[in-house]
Amino acid sequence: MGISNIINLIGGLGLFLFGMRHMSDGLNQVAGNKMKVLLEKLTRNRFKGFLLGVLVTAVIQSSSATTVMLMGFLNAGIMDLAQATGVIIGANIGTTVTAILIAIDVSAIAPICIIIGVIMSMFCKKQTQKYIGQIILGFGILFFGLKYMSGDSAMGALKDSEAFQSFITSANNPFLGLVIGIIMCSVLQSSSAAIGVLQVLALQGLMPLNFAIYLIIGVNVGSATPLFLSSIGAKTNAKRAAWIYFIFDFVGMLIFTPVALLIPQYTQWITTLSDNGSVQVAMAHIIFKIVTAVFLLPFVPVIVKISEKIVKTKEHESTHRFTYIDKKVIDNSFISVLQIGREVERMAKLVRENFVIASEGFLHSDTSNERTIKDNEELINWLNHNITDFMVTVTSQELRGDVSEYIGKLFHVISDLERIGDHAVNILERTEYAIENELGFTEQGLKEFDKIYQTDLELFDRAIGAFVNKKLPDEEEHQLHFLEDEIDALTLQAQDNHVERLRQKKCHTASGVVYTKLLQDLERVGDHSYNIAWAARKDKDLIRQI
Repeated sequence: MGISNIINLIGGLGLFLFGMRHMSDGLNQVAGNKMKVLLEKLTRNRFKGFLLGVLVTAVIQSSSATTVMLMGFLNAGIMDLAQATGVIIGANIGTTVTAILIAIDVSAIAPICIIIGVIMSMFCKKQTQKYIGQIILGFGILFFGLKYMSGDSAMGALKDSEAFQSFITSANNPFLGLVIGIIMCSVLQSSSAAIGVLQVLALQGLMPLNFAIYLIIGVNVGSATPLFLSSIGAKTNAKRAAWIYFIFDFVGMLIFTPVALLIPQYTQWITTLSDNGSVQVAMAHIIFKIVTAVFLLPFVPVIVKISEKIVKTKEHESTHRFTYIDKKVIDNSFISVLQIGREVERMAKLVRENFVIASEGFLHSDTSNERTIKDNEELINWLNHNITDFMVTVTSQELRGDVSEYIGKLFHVISDLERIGDHAVNILERTEYAIENELGFTEQGLKEFDKIYQTDLELFDRAIGAFVNKKLPDEEEHQLHFLEDEIDALTLQAQDNHVERLRQKKCHTASGVVYTKLLQDLERVGDHSYNIAWAARKDKDLIRQI
């Protein structure tokens, strides 16, 4: 096999991998957020979670990406391991869509897809249309790379290579096949890509199915490698999710390795389904996934327990939990409302801490407290989700009208607190960007930021004070309104001054972009703080009764 053949083979593989990533990224941009919302809302039932895992992974074309999403939800406490396990099992089936597309072989339309994709990516004005163009372009590049990889310039030498033919003929060692499959997937970091390579080899008659079976099993086991890498430094449940993904494919290996060894009729049966080697590999891959999923779905609780034994809870690791809410007294609406109020107050303290740390960090170019902010943000998100769930349960009971109305206001307060927390994270990330890119800010700009930040903080403290103390005197209401107007005026003035500094070239353009976004964050914090005060204003007679 000459150097030119190797270059052609690697080049085709590179196009294939690039096209797959490009298409997946585009799909994620178009449908990713909707998929996240679905994952968050529809995973209460393991079977619904299973079906959703199939759907989400079929759409975004990556079971690893789906599982990484789940890791984020687990870290935030939005779902538990049992719910995530059902989705992971479904994701393993959804990932077979790529193999099906390759087996169909639509490479003839690849150039047309590339042309359409380039035109849409370059000339469409709407971002969604550009992303759709990215999907079509990635699809075309994927199959163009596949066609190039399977052509005579890349595979021709393998067909004529006696060494390769001898290796394939003698390679009847199942263990060798498993190891090669695991290594392939670990190197390519994608089970779909590894299966695609096997399909190309099988299509050219270079990979007999009786050996490809073991490679397929190995590829599936190796597909957990990217997840183990993603779980480094993650929380306990995220690490368990990676192990659950591995357990799925490990059990599949325990099922199908003996079947392939002891029941040769299994391989013969697959070959009767199609004469096309690519289709045979796809069918073996799909059967592996479906049979394993059907076998494991009833045993979700067992899988969760195994993962908990493998990754034990660290004694020093703080778990997300309520400090004040006790679900045992949920039937007592009065006590429940008091407990909810305390948890919201706790959430507000975390939000305030993040806002102060992030803002002071910008003023002093210091991001040393990044870990504190991110840990707080995870807990804020957990509280947002779980307090809301608890309130939904409380409101499902018969409540006094004033209690029901008060809880309705709390939904808005919690939402506003969560958004302020998000803006604090934005400030942190913009500060990190400024430090990494050595962006400087003028003394006047820092003073203007500090003034708005201090006014924001006063408005936030007064708004939370009204919520906690359950009273809002008229004079306090006027002061809150004044502070909100002052924040708007200060922001507008700071923006005008910033434009003037840019005009006089006292400020670098890149610094100016970051500064403008920081001002927007501060202004939005003021808006959300005033929303909290507005809820108290509307309820100033009601909240005294609670």
